[in-house]
Amino acid sequence: MLHPSLVEYVERLRQNPSPHFSTQSYEQRRAANRQWAEELRGIPVEMADIREVVLSLPGRELRARLYVPKGDEGRALVLYFHGGSFVVGDLETHDSLVRRLADDTQMRFLAIEYRLAPEFPFPAALDDAADTLAYVDEHLQQFAPATSKLILMGDSAGATLAAVTSAAVKGSAKRLCAQVLLYPTLGPELVTRSAHDFGSGFLCDVDELRFDYANYLGNYTNHSDPRISPLLASDLRDVVPTIMVIAECDPLRDEGLAYAGLLEHFGVSLELLEAKGMVHSFMRLGSIFPEALADLDDLAVHIRHLIETS
Repeated sequence: MLHPSLVEYVERLRQNPSPHFSTQSYEQRRAANRQWAEELRGIPVEMADIREVVLSLPGRELRARLYVPKGDEGRALVLYFHGGSFVVGDLETHDSLVRRLADDTQMRFLAIEYRLAPEFPFPAALDDAADTLAYVDEHLQQFAPATSKLILMGDSAGATLAAVTSAAVKGSAKRLCAQVLLYPTLGPELVTRSAHDFGSGFLCDVDELRFDYANYLGNYTNHSDPRISPLLASDLRDVVPTIMVIAECDPLRDEGLAYAGLLEHFGVSLELLEAKGMVHSFMRLGSIFPEALADLDDLAVHIRHLIETS
């Protein structure tokens, strides 16, 4: 059941829908996403330091932004991959969320502006995630104290990039100790009960996500590839300890539950946190719904505990 504090906001969005996704260019949709992020910005959490970074990866450069919170404890550096269906989103759209997470956890965050489809279709974003992890693992002191651990984290599509990357590297990234997955999308089929119940009018439209998956995949049609559908992974043994966040009124909820079960099946240490009454991307709504901030603060407690005990 939708949280009472969200009912009016969600209903207002239903009564004033955006232009249909198929009638807009991706540049128009990206601009609209940035505008929505600006409306949700609120008062940004102050950081001790923010540094614009350029990552020199094989054959390309990626923008990134390093957030150093006040009271940084130097325990971990979190590599953060933003959501946006693989086609929208950037450093600005998730700036407020990353600031709050950095402040709450007292950990440094390096937000990554990976390449977007359809200009850069699959597997470009995944290559960016894997190469970023390898680069930071090898050059950690450019971003954090040498003793810091690494965490992969993302929301929605960004959580998918984190999940696939951690499953691929397993023990080969020396400092990687955990992953945090916020309401990930785990394949283009979208046929679960929650996709049916919440697939329209709950801030994540299933038809739009299918449309974006088609543009993300381009000419690649093998949906059984676990890089596309992580739920079809055949071996997740030795994946790092995981925190999974799902939202009760999210069409992607059941996929998250299924992936959590798959991780546990392979013996991965897992904490599953369900946000009652919340919708997809609810953690970006903290400036207008205090309840979302409460869930975010609770997540930070779990992340800190995971690092302290790893």
